[in-house]
Amino acid sequence: MEMESPAERRLYAIHSHLLPSSNAEDDSFLRRNHTSSSHFFHGQKYGVVLPEKLQSGKWNVYRSVRSPMKLVSRFADHPEIGTLHDNFVHAVETYKDFKYLGTRIRVDGTVGEYKWMTFGEAATAREAIGSGLRYYGIEQGACVGLYFINRPEWLVVDHACAAYSYTSVPLYDTLGPDAVNYVVNHSGIQAIFCVPQTLNTLLSFISQIPSVRLIVVVGGADEHLPSLPLTSGVKLISYLKLLGQGRSNLQPFCPPKPEDVATICYTSGTTGTPKGVVLTHGNLIANVAGFCRAIKFYPSDIYISYLPLAHIYERTNQIISVYYGVGIGFYQGDNLKLMDDLAALRPTIFCSVPRLYNRIYAGITNAVKTSGVLKERLFRAAYNSKKQAIMNGRNASPIWDRLVFNKIREKLGGRVRFMGSGASPLSPDVMDFLRVCFGCLVVEGYGMTETSCIITLMDEGDNLSGHVGSPNSACEIKLVDVPEMNYTSEDEPYPRGEICVRGPIVFQGYYKDEIQTREVVDDDGWLHTGDIGLWLPGGRLKIIDRKKNIFKLAQGEYIAPEKVENVYVKCKFVLQCFIYGKEIVCKCNNSGPSITCLANFRV
Repeated sequence: MEMESPAERRLYAIHSHLLPSSNAEDDSFLRRNHTSSSHFFHGQKYGVVLPEKLQSGKWNVYRSVRSPMKLVSRFADHPEIGTLHDNFVHAVETYKDFKYLGTRIRVDGTVGEYKWMTFGEAATAREAIGSGLRYYGIEQGACVGLYFINRPEWLVVDHACAAYSYTSVPLYDTLGPDAVNYVVNHSGIQAIFCVPQTLNTLLSFISQIPSVRLIVVVGGADEHLPSLPLTSGVKLISYLKLLGQGRSNLQPFCPPKPEDVATICYTSGTTGTPKGVVLTHGNLIANVAGFCRAIKFYPSDIYISYLPLAHIYERTNQIISVYYGVGIGFYQGDNLKLMDDLAALRPTIFCSVPRLYNRIYAGITNAVKTSGVLKERLFRAAYNSKKQAIMNGRNASPIWDRLVFNKIREKLGGRVRFMGSGASPLSPDVMDFLRVCFGCLVVEGYGMTETSCIITLMDEGDNLSGHVGSPNSACEIKLVDVPEMNYTSEDEPYPRGEICVRGPIVFQGYYKDEIQTREVVDDDGWLHTGDIGLWLPGGRLKIIDRKKNIFKLAQGEYIAPEKVENVYVKCKFVLQCFIYGKEIVCKCNNSGPSITCLANFRV
């Protein structure tokens, strides 16, 4: 018998982890084994560990248990969907007469009940808008800017960009004129969709953005639009006019390929000028396809859209909603009126950020404290009983919902069955509180623009809080040693290090910036996130630190400002907190070089 090579033995060891189980009651298809990494495979599993290289290397790469041998790049049920255009076409064919885009804002500016546009109606509008852009000479591959907050027209324009192979470039409505000016020029935007409020910002530097040929005003009437000098070379029209001209001059679609650029998402530029993250159709579809292996939505679901569409978090939520045929209701545009919109829409899916969840937590706990001794005792008893049941995997007594928690659920409309959190860490206390009070699936995810959004996501049925879940099925993750911060893969009890990500979700690079691209993506295709994480049992990731945002104190100690900030924001008198550290010659250390002293923190 011919002796097996080391590579063949490693391959056999990998496969030994992945044999199908014959036990129908076993929800994992992994089985116990006796290889050197068998300690990763005991109990309920969310991620699996594999060797980075078949011939050599440590067992340090984690993948989702749902697709350990191959990274996901397409939907399991519809592998033919490779672009955002394909995704929307699938939705139109499947859910044509289902409600899709809803708004409370009337033409005259008043607010009423939600009125809906179906998937079929949205498809007709996107064809007209895309044809209108072609009518005005905007060629395939051009960059199109979107400079307004969430509303149905945003999605229609985005679908038009996908159908006619334009690259969409979201512009933050809160950015100042200088940043918008930079992004428009850097990306070479040729057409911009805006609203009357943001139009004024554009006109203040219209002479400085020579690439712009067309400005389309959403919600404005042509007779009220200002006239631009002919020398500007810019055509200024209303959205309704573009829609009409497109309908009269319909053009065939120019479908993109998966490798074509879908969008350039500019980061907020906290460390300098904004960086343009280049994402292809394939990047975005892979990320969403990975999410859909873990979480299922339905055409009967309703999602409320209020998180900024310029952020990848909300953008990805929209793509997921299209795939599942979910109806999307938009808020009025005023965060102070969000609770009123929730009561009117009664969504079943609610995604937010810790800042809002913290406010919900604080509002409810403060109300309980001022409700009187008897009501406070009732709440505590109900909360402790239900939390204990959830942690033990049991159904809590329905009496607690009838007596206490149904009233709280009504704050979000009374029908929410899924709550998602992202963008920053959510306190475990708040996570547990949401699960108890709203009685629904609450998950936290971790991601970034450079990975098309989701890197990890909590698994359904995982009641442990304080982590960000297991890997997206469309990527693999490893932790790289950071010796200067004493984080290594050999740390006990859990491996620690910088989180690195690889797979079809990783971006193509920063637009026109190869130097910064090479700083974050290494030669093997690993994206270095700059976040420090550790692996909990079962292949779940916990974020514990940040690599670059550290201060070195006089005594040689490293301090992460986020940790200090998180302590301050727990105070009810603090809404936001920012810690500033200035490098000076510390008088506390006469012999040392210029270092930062804790006394020079500024809050």
